[in-house]
Amino acid sequence: MTREAGRPGRLDEQAVLLVAGLADLAVSTVGSALGTVRGLLRRSDAADLAAQAEHDLVARGRLVLDRYAVVPPAHLEVLAQHALARRAADEG
Repeated sequence: MTREAGRPGRLDEQAVLLVAGLADLAVSTVGSALGTVRGLLRRSDAADLAAQAEHDLVARGRLVLDRYAVVPPAHLEVLAQHALARRAADEG
């Protein structure tokens, strides 16, 4: 399945090479990530590190939910509420 670098191959041959390249990238990435995790688990402050990571993930999740789940009040609705509050304060 080897060809010269400048010569285009058949489509199925290119697909196989692409999949092989992606698989190699995935394996090297997973290997690197596992090495990092092993290094983190060997640390003496692993529990503190895990607690900090959990705290950061909760804060990040809260930001995402606030950004996408909560619908801000309509601008005119807010103005109407302010006008009613002002009118009630003037009358009272």
